[in-house]
Amino acid sequence: MHATQRRSAGLGLALASAFAFGGSGVAAKPLIEAGLDPLHVVWLRVTGAALVLLPVAWRHRNLVRERPVLLAGFGLFAVAGVQAFYFASISRIPVGVALLIEYLAPGLVLGWVRFVQRRPVTRAAAVGVVLAVGGLACVVEVWAGLTFDVVGLLLALGAACCQVGYFVLSDQGAGHGSAADAEPPHPVGVIAYGLLAGAAVLTVVARPWGMEWAVLGGSAEMDGRHVPAWLLLGWIVLLATVLAYVTGVVSVRLLSPQVAGVVACLEAVIATVLAWVLLGEHLSVPQLVGGGVVLIGAFIAQSSAPRPPSGPVASGPAVPAAGATGPPEPAGTGGELSRPPGPS
Repeated sequence: MHATQRRSAGLGLALASAFAFGGSGVAAKPLIEAGLDPLHVVWLRVTGAALVLLPVAWRHRNLVRERPVLLAGFGLFAVAGVQAFYFASISRIPVGVALLIEYLAPGLVLGWVRFVQRRPVTRAAAVGVVLAVGGLACVVEVWAGLTFDVVGLLLALGAACCQVGYFVLSDQGAGHGSAADAEPPHPVGVIAYGLLAGAAVLTVVARPWGMEWAVLGGSAEMDGRHVPAWLLLGWIVLLATVLAYVTGVVSVRLLSPQVAGVVACLEAVIATVLAWVLLGEHLSVPQLVGGGVVLIGAFIAQSSAPRPPSGPVASGPAVPAAGATGPPEPAGTGGELSRPPGPS
């Protein structure tokens, strides 16, 4: 494949991944409003995707022996943590706002690098963090006394913190023992086992045996339109999780992690537009402007952080999420594994 064709295919797949991740909250919120607990929706999403990718997990079963910490961290933070906090937040605040708050993760990671690890960050990266925080202030309309549910905002911030935990884990795993010299684990295999680990954790936390299973046999309302609940669940599992991850992983192999991460910034915009069109969640002009500033700040923070000398944990787009979905992983956090679910 020629370089031009490779780049075009990679950009197309990166856009497809951003669209797929961006639709997770839009499909999940009607199910939550129909009577499903947010944790149960997360469990259905993660468990369904884990079952779909079970053949991949079997093929790469050697990862359980070679990278148990990485798999457990991916499942706990990138899968269970990000999605549980994100889906809980969208039950209280608009989808676009919840996802934009998650885009504080690049700035939080830079704070960890600068003040905890005491590694230098560029001035441009610091500017990116300031822009992201300022944009977030516009999104939540702080001048109106926090118009949105404070608990919902904290839940969305929890999703961002879970992504930070995953980034830090990846950074430590990048230089652990001889792992730095070993061949990076297959990213789709890591995703498959991360989903399995996340499903195991969520089964204990969510207790799906108490779920309102009857909701899945009925319909959910999307801005006045009734949609079969099973169709929304299929959207979440197949499109917003399986397709989103696979296309994201392939795109970063055709592009660079940096370019794929920048394209992934569109996820928040896509989620906001879809929520506007399908859920009727209208945002004010200051909120839209603030959302744009958050994206610009996240882009600057992601693209200007210094890279460490150690190699990546594995190739793949750097972020959810989520999701799970989530924001692109800032360069310099180590393992460019794959994008956690967005919550997205």
